Amino acid sequence: MDETGISSLDKFTASPYRQEIELQHVEHRADYVTMRVRIRELKRFTIFDIDPITAKRWGQAMLEWASRHEAKSGAGDEGEPK
Repeated sequence: MDETGISSLDKFTASPYRQEIELQHVEHRADYVTMRVRIRELKRFTIFDIDPITAKRWGQAMLEWASRHEAKSGAGDEGEPK
């Protein structure tokens, strides 16, 4: 691996299917950074390493979608930090 440092940014459980999500800051030897999105569903992991531009676009799309549908969520305690 080419990582020189990894630090956790946030960790929470998503609703309604209880996926464990962790966001990590990853520093690479080649002098660049990525955000690692780790999603655990039972025994399966899905991992994305994304650059800051992609993270910003993805985050903005998620915020816009959440704003439109927040009242319908019924999430209760889900989405809370672990």
